[in-house]
Amino acid sequence: MIARHDGQVILVSGAVPGERVLARIERTERRLAFATVIDVREASADRRAAFADPTCGGCVYSHIAYSRQLTLKSEIVRDAFLRLGRMPIDGPVPVAPSPERGYRMRARFHTEGARVGFYREGTHALCDAGGTGQVSDAARDAVAAAVESLAAAGARAESVELTESVDGNQRALSIIVKDVAAIGEGVLTRLPAASGLTGCAIEDAGGRSLEAGEPAVTDALSVLTRGRVLDGELRRHAASFFQANRFLVSELVIGVMDAVLDHGPVLDLYAGVGLFSVAIAASGGTKIVAVEGDRMSGADLERNVRNGGSATSAVTTVLGSVEHYLASRHSAPSRPGTAIVDPPRTGISAEAMTSLLTLGVPRIIYVSCDPATMARDARRLLDGGYRLESLRAFDLFPNTPHVESLGVFANERS
Repeated sequence: MIARHDGQVILVSGAVPGERVLARIERTERRLAFATVIDVREASADRRAAFADPTCGGCVYSHIAYSRQLTLKSEIVRDAFLRLGRMPIDGPVPVAPSPERGYRMRARFHTEGARVGFYREGTHALCDAGGTGQVSDAARDAVAAAVESLAAAGARAESVELTESVDGNQRALSIIVKDVAAIGEGVLTRLPAASGLTGCAIEDAGGRSLEAGEPAVTDALSVLTRGRVLDGELRRHAASFFQANRFLVSELVIGVMDAVLDHGPVLDLYAGVGLFSVAIAASGGTKIVAVEGDRMSGADLERNVRNGGSATSAVTTVLGSVEHYLASRHSAPSRPGTAIVDPPRTGISAEAMTSLLTLGVPRIIYVSCDPATMARDARRLLDGGYRLESLRAFDLFPNTPHVESLGVFANERS
């Protein structure tokens, strides 16, 4: 939360806008100071009891009533578009709500010996993930059991990535250990059943790897599209990127599907495992080029397209950087009618943006996990001849400042 004193901007952790608090300055920079609330003098009506450790694993909004969190996130998106994108947004940005507990089906855990947990904000201090309520008890227990089994065999886990199916019935891990040679065949065979896992992939710093069970999970496209697609499935490994919120992933997919123009091919940039491209192809057979640069996500993407049947035969996969693909355009069937972009937190690179504007796609659907970089890129799109048709948000990470945004841009020169 932002306070000001003698022209100095102070970011105050643990406050609610409108409150009067006593805060301790923790550190200062040239233009910013960072403070933590130590006493609330005049409390907001929206204040509630915080989680036991609000700094653990991203729960810094847990002291704020959930309805106010949604209002704040709407304001965060509007403010970013106004300040960074120089784009005033009329009216509040709608934010889709999520249940606050058990919402995460993807998470990264850290270890300290046989202990497993999250890091406290801004530190490498381990804290108990259970108190955050983000992951299910079954998922947390499975991670802990896998780490303990490996530790008993003399193999120390350094980090663990978890992925679950939407219904939570499948669970896979990607574990980084110091040395896979320490893991005996017996331990590897018993690990999935003993830990309540579908399977796991284990790798060390030397690039050596092992697999136990089936180290991936699968969701039916009918679940991911709320019945719009009846057949097919999407498979992914724990190390592959996928949206983390089990309650809102289908709403996000439907939002993207509804925004695609009903004419012309689709270009899916930063396609991941094919969440959008496979669902769109399976719903109508539209020709799609899906571009993904990450090795693991790209392998899952190819498998999902290859095994998706006749509907997904319309998808052409390109494994490589978005920048290289846009510069070459060697495998595109024609100019797309719609481009979907779901970039990392850093947004679309200047090189990729230049190529995208040159391409002149009639419609761009922008999925963003960072309002600041999305607002920056939105300004570039407006300067390049686009207008913002719609903007909405999804609260994929309750009790944190993070918010996912979905913007639709139309090319006024098409």
